[in-house]
Amino acid sequence: MTADAGNIRRLAEEIAASGPGRLVLVHGGGSFGHPVAKRYGIAEGRASDGQALGFSKTHQAMVALSSLVIDALVDAAVPAVPVAPSSFMVADDGRIGIADFGVVRRLIDVGITPVLHGDVVLDRSRGFSILSGDQIAARLAVELGASRLVYGVDVDGVHTSNPKLSRDARLIERLPLDRMKGLVKAEEGLTTDVTGGMLGKVSEAAAAVEAGVEVLIVNASRPGVILKALRGEPVTGTVLTR
Repeated sequence: MTADAGNIRRLAEEIAASGPGRLVLVHGGGSFGHPVAKRYGIAEGRASDGQALGFSKTHQAMVALSSLVIDALVDAAVPAVPVAPSSFMVADDGRIGIADFGVVRRLIDVGITPVLHGDVVLDRSRGFSILSGDQIAARLAVELGASRLVYGVDVDGVHTSNPKLSRDARLIERLPLDRMKGLVKAEEGLTTDVTGGMLGKVSEAAAAVEAGVEVLIVNASRPGVILKALRGEPVTGTVLTR
């Protein structure tokens, strides 16, 4: 549970500088939520009473990370407030089932930036499960009629192989959805991400692409990239297409 405070501050400042009129932010679990969820097997659903504590610990880890993100945003003069998905979403077999996006909509309408995160939620089929930030972001983009959905990662976009492990990895600047399964490789063994890594992002983004939302995957660890992406300026990354 170690946050990259410098990057979080910089990203908050870039978000503030981009001057977005209507923006929703969603962050993942990183070193906070994923290890705890994996330890208790939360992603597989409820199998024993002992997992209840794991549910609580996973959510609390995400609240702690969200608090750091909110602090940085507010310090940068972004009027951000946390909105926990577990407070208004119920999954069905790991997919968003019951959800009332009205609260998020109303916050945006009054000039407030909602900040959501990957979360543990009740699940009608499994008892409980995890909703990734990737799934939540794509669903929000569709439900709210977003013009652009930007996924910020720590590489330049989708590559032909894992760029952290292979020097031969090439950036795919435009990725049609019908080709993604043959080109995107899962990142098993590299992280403790229990929600799918890069393959999960591309898979979840498909619904937004099909709904006509512009979807970009860019390197949020490079200064200035998120600022340009939010402004709609040309930026290195992967554009997902139909």
